[in-house]
Parts: sequence; structure tokens; C-alpha cells
Amino acid sequence: MEKRDYYDVLGVSKNASDAEIKAAFRKLAKQYHPDINKSPEAPEKFKEAQEAYSVLSDENKRKQYDQYGHAAFEGMGAGGAGGFDFSGFDFGDIFGDLFGGSSFFGGGRSQNRARKGADSIMRVNLTFDEAIYGCKKDIKVNTMDTCDKCGGKGGFDESVCSTCHGSGSVTAEQRTLFGAFMTKTTCPTCHGKGKTFKTTCSECHGEGKVKVNKTLEVKVPAGVATGNQLRLSGKGEAGSNGGPNGDIYLEFVVEEHPLFVRDDNDIYLTLPLTITEAVLGCKKEIPTLYGNVKLTIPEGSSTGDKHRLKGKGAPDANYGRKGDMYVVLKVIIPDKLSKEQKRLFESLSETDLESGNEFKKIREYLK
Repeated sequence: MEKRDYYDVLGVSKNASDAEIKAAFRKLAKQYHPDINKSPEAPEKFKEAQEAYSVLSDENKRKQYDQYGHAAFEGMGAGGAGGFDFSGFDFGDIFGDLFGGSSFFGGGRSQNRARKGADSIMRVNLTFDEAIYGCKKDIKVNTMDTCDKCGGKGGFDESVCSTCHGSGSVTAEQRTLFGAFMTKTTCPTCHGKGKTFKTTCSECHGEGKVKVNKTLEVKVPAGVATGNQLRLSGKGEAGSNGGPNGDIYLEFVVEEHPLFVRDDNDIYLTLPLTITEAVLGCKKEIPTLYGNVKLTIPEGSSTGDKHRLKGKGAPDANYGRKGDMYVVLKVIIPDKLSKEQKRLFESLSETDLESGNEFKKIREYLK
């Protein structure tokens, strides 16, 4: 079968830019890749697009093709649809973007590029006071650090891998019922690193990293709450091939307080009152996060009444602004009375205390 013009295959003009050629191939690759398109003609169209792109994306090959056409590549091997051999061409950037590195050409991504170390998360327990006022904590960390003995390389007397020539991957032809496809896999000699060593490091056994236990002093900001996280940049696992270290995220778990209840940056305190204090009013000394204060309780107070103390709440961990404190009254009914107390209550019951609207509503409904 006569081969189609490469420009027609990709659907671009002869003066198309490199970006236009690449975009056209990406579109065809996504449309006809055998992993996606199961139609009988898809493998052939896919291979045809591969061949066209491998020529037109290379400046020298494109010039030869523009001058001599398909004849420029006659007798160059049996890899392509009509004889062109594109086994040495790297489609990794195209297929890595399209298929996440798991396609025919994405399975052999080189491991010799710089990679950031893994991030990790740790839970840190805090007392209520440590969270409110801030503190310094010694955090014990188990992580993978760069091997000091080999400097993170994994060995000594480094040389370029003779199998993959430093690329970290090898390309091989795979023949199927639909024709020949080129597959790229991780180099079995250097395991994707692109280099080999005469001597493997005895400390890290070629990994370039060793497990270490270290203690980090961390400043916990005032006002953190359960679920808040603090990022320790660059304190995580060591990177590979010169890549940066990962990060450690500390997630805080704050103990409950015996008196105070926190809601966002507001603090709530339940204040018990006797019946006499609620009826007659009083002054009560109460604790706050910032020392004791005197609170005036007006006469006739009831359970559930709230008193706001502005700026007496928890500080915001990000901005430092403090919330408020709310004192919630709770009138305590005694469950045991002395004879004298009982006599006083009986005497009080002989007076008319049912002057409120609540009593009036019930009486009217009963009628």
C-alpha cells in the first residue's frame, strides 16, 4: 500500500510549527491508541501517526522528508509502516502526559531525574494549656535520610550504564497481530537510574538513603486546635538524585479541659449558682484563660443566661486575634435540705411568687 503524506496523516500544513505538529499527534494518539480504541483499524492508524510524528518533529528528518519525501528513509530498517525505523525515538513526554506513564511508551520512565522525598504526617498530643498559650515540643521522627557515606548516590566509582546509555530505559520491538509496536521499559541493569557503580555502598546498600531517628524542636503557635496542622518544610524523607526533601505535617490533638469548652476561638465556662445567688444577685470570682476576674450576677438570673467577656477567648493561631469568653449560668437545686432550710423554703412558698407570664399562661390554659 502506498504510504500517505506525513503532513496529511497528522492533518497539518507543510509550514506547521513544532507546537502544531505535537498537538496534532497528541490528538491522534489519544484517538487511536490501542489501549483506548479497540477498533481493528486503530493499531495501524496509531502506528502511522507515530511514524509521521517521529519524522516531522525532528528538524533534520523533516528537512530530508520535505526534499526527498518517503524516499529519504528507504532502507533504514523494518520498524515503521513502510520501512522507517523509529525505535530510537522517545515518545515518553507525549504518552506520559496522555496516559500517566502506563502506556506502550510510558512504562520505562527514567528514575535518574531529581525527585522530591515523600511527605509524612504525624499526630502530636497537646494539653489544653499548651495549645492555648503555645509551647516548644521535641518531636521524635523516624525517616529516610541521605546516606552520609556515599552522599546519596548509592555507590562509588560511578559510570554511565552500558545498557541504556544513561537514559534509564530500554526500547524493544513487540510484534502483535496488528503489527509491530515499540515498548519502553525500565533498564534491568541500572533499574532506571541511568548509571552504575563499581562498588555498592555498604551503608545504604545502593539505596542512597538510610533510616534515621532524630529529634526536632518544634515551636507550636498559640491557639492551635485539634485538627490543625503545622508544616515542617524539608524535614521529611530525603529526595532522590539531588531532589529536595519531603515535608512533615504535624496534626494536633488537644486534650479537653476540666472547666473550659472551646468552640472555634470562643471559650465557654458553666458557672453554678445557688438559688439565693440567682434570685438576689451576687458577685462571683471566676477563672479565665488570663487570670481570675470578678463577674457581677444580676438578681433574677436563670439557668442558661450568658455573660460575654470580650477578648478573653483563645487566640487565633494564624492572626493572633482573641475570641470571647462566655459564662453560662446554671442554677443548682439542692437535693438535700436541713430542717432550717426546709422551714425557710416552706415559709417562702406561702408568698406569691407566681407573678411571671409563664405561670399566667399555664393557669389560663388550665381554665
